[in-house]
Amino acid sequence: MKLLQVDSSVLGTNSVSRQLTAEIVAEWRRVHPDTTVEHLDLAVDTPNHFDANALGIKVAVAEPTEAQKRENAVSEKLVSQFLASDVIVVGAPLYNFSVPSQLKAWIDRLAQVGRTFKYTEKGPVGLAGGKTVIVASTRGGLYSTSEGGRAMEHQESYLKVVFGFFGITDVRIVRAEGLAMGEAAKAAAIESARAEIRTASAEAANQGVATLAA
Repeated sequence: MKLLQVDSSVLGTNSVSRQLTAEIVAEWRRVHPDTTVEHLDLAVDTPNHFDANALGIKVAVAEPTEAQKRENAVSEKLVSQFLASDVIVVGAPLYNFSVPSQLKAWIDRLAQVGRTFKYTEKGPVGLAGGKTVIVASTRGGLYSTSEGGRAMEHQESYLKVVFGFFGITDVRIVRAEGLAMGEAAKAAAIESARAEIRTASAEAANQGVATLAA
């Protein structure tokens, strides 16, 4: 089994999402010791934002430029890594009501016709099904507890939609929110997320299936 750990926070060792992705991966490997892990740090190894060069070869240009070839190689490396993974653990902090631009740049490289989705006469069909995606979602404020808060966040909602578009139906969230609302609130949020990880890990062990979060 192959697991891809993707981190996107720019906060380094101060990042809660990085703490949670590490703990999720550790629990997964405890339950599934045959798992091999690959780590992609988007804050360090950030693909260029999607532009005409990145799109170039995809639209069948007659003679690709060197810039187009270079950007296409980046896209192919990232989408191949993604498709080869059975489990993807994504660290996704909420930045200004959405995901970090580094994470969005990675997703833009994954969204390729014929690789992660295709168009049919009945509409788009995802091609990357059968995977499990676990999102470590971190937020400074509270968004899940009110209708207004849920309307403001374009982080978890976006990730569920885009991975669903790729055909992945097993998208799970481990959430820690209210992290900027005082030390007590932060500690409680982190412990709540850790409890979710522990509970789901125990369920995975009992069921003998790859289940880590609800």
